Amino acid sequence: MCLAVPMRIVSIDNFIARCATRGVSRDVSLFLIGPENVAAGDYVLVHVGYAIQTISRSDAAASWELFDIINLEQDRLHA
Repeated sequence: MCLAVPMRIVSIDNFIARCATRGVSRDVSLFLIGPENVAAGDYVLVHVGYAIQTISRSDAAASWELFDIINLEQDRLHA
């Protein structure tokens, strides 16, 4: 199973975007979607260091809500 993490673009320098989420910042390649298709403040799904698609802010928030539920369930199962 593959997992893509929603992140917000903070800045863009050519094909590299500085992205952040939940206190974590990463440099992310825009090679797959192109820097001309995104701007600072946009949300993207990041998989193994690459932005693979843009998403809405509400979709990013919904994804994190699901991740939180999964984490809580994992904690409950391993307690």
